[in-house]
Amino acid sequence: MVFRLHHMALRSCIVLAIALILCACSPVTVTPESTRSIPTVDTPPPVIPPSATIQPLPLTKLIATLATPHVDQGPDGPSTSAPTSSMGCAYRWAQQDLPELSNDFLLALQELQPGATGHAFAFGEDCIHDDGTVTFLPMETDFNITLPVSDLSNEAELGDWIIQVMQVIENIPSEQIRGPRPGRVSLLFESGVDRTGVNFYIDQYQALPDNLSSDELFRMLQESQ
Repeated sequence: MVFRLHHMALRSCIVLAIALILCACSPVTVTPESTRSIPTVDTPPPVIPPSATIQPLPLTKLIATLATPHVDQGPDGPSTSAPTSSMGCAYRWAQQDLPELSNDFLLALQELQPGATGHAFAFGEDCIHDDGTVTFLPMETDFNITLPVSDLSNEAELGDWIIQVMQVIENIPSEQIRGPRPGRVSLLFESGVDRTGVNFYIDQYQALPDNLSSDELFRMLQESQ
């Protein structure tokens, strides 16, 4: 009897061992609920430096143009400048006599003062071409005047002479004036061996106040030289 119980217990142990072995070897099915989701991380696109995406612009080419003629005189009046070459043309300061205008101008001056002298000329530039020909480009019409006076210290008298000379110049027909700019007036007063003078542009004179006395006008023009 004891042997039979022992035999049954041994048999139960063997069956239990076999069952455990079979359970260990059977595949395990994982359900979707048991699966842990793993968050995905988006990888940012690579940064492309601007130099790799923007094509460099081509260098701008300089466009050669005909040089604009000089428009300024030196402080001492008309002078010859060093030629400046540009597109087959070199510029230099130049002036051109105006015989007909000068003759009419002198006659008008001598009606005011028989001892007066004066002449007119066009001031501008010579354009010297490659073939040696020259084209004169007038910029303005200038006037040189010499007047004998009795007293250089009498500024009112000198101012009166300036006004009378300018009346002559302003009455010249526009078609006789050369160049687009207002001209320059150089007026020299003589008394024996002594001299004094004024130099001014026509538009500078015209811009003076109308209520100036003759001596004030003379001083303002002399001080602005």
